[in-house]
Amino acid sequence: MSDVAERPVYGYTKDKDALIKRLHRIEGQVRGVEKMVEDDRYCIDILTQIAAVNTALESLAIKILDEHVRHCVAGALTSGDEEDALAKTEELLAAVQRFARTR
Repeated sequence: MSDVAERPVYGYTKDKDALIKRLHRIEGQVRGVEKMVEDDRYCIDILTQIAAVNTALESLAIKILDEHVRHCVAGALTSGDEEDALAKTEELLAAVQRFARTR
């Protein structure tokens, strides 16, 4: 028997490497915005880059939300566990509300 605890598998797990690459790109974009401010670049140019970062983050969030629905929520709904299905449904609705408020 192994002493190593198994990590949970979430919907995004299969795409984890690609998601991390995207996060690194976004991190680079944010650092680019920081450098633009340090270099006293034009306001509109900075705002344009901030909009690009926001779009990249929104795209990533939608990807993870999509995987959550297809894996975690769908699994709970088909499991027969009504309590888990209700909990996952409430989680999903709260996540969508939080995401919608940020727009």
